[in-house]
Amino acid sequence: MNKNPDVESYLQEKNHPLDKEIRKVRHIILNAHPEIEEAIKWNSPTFIYKGNMASYFMNAKKHVSLMFHKGALIGDKSGILEGDGKEARTAKFKDMNDIEEKKEQLTKVVLQWVAMRDKG
Repeated sequence: MNKNPDVESYLQEKNHPLDKEIRKVRHIILNAHPEIEEAIKWNSPTFIYKGNMASYFMNAKKHVSLMFHKGALIGDKSGILEGDGKEARTAKFKDMNDIEEKKEQLTKVVLQWVAMRDKG
């Protein structure tokens, strides 16, 4: 797992009300594939695999909001990604139970991104 110390520091300083949930989603994504990395971009933790994959929307306080920058390209059939914009899609998680229920779907979406990027 490629945990970035800058992201860890950011999360500690942010002291978000959904810190445990944010960290759980982070753990799922980083464990989905060994080459996924993370960084702070746009003042937010961002996941990277051959390009920017997804970033947290840290201003959300009632749920964890994760924006997949080019989520429309993923072709998610699970329904975890919401939105109808030209490119971006969002995954939202209400609480730990919701995260557990969507864990498999989130992992599949992340692996779909990896496969898509590997194809070029």
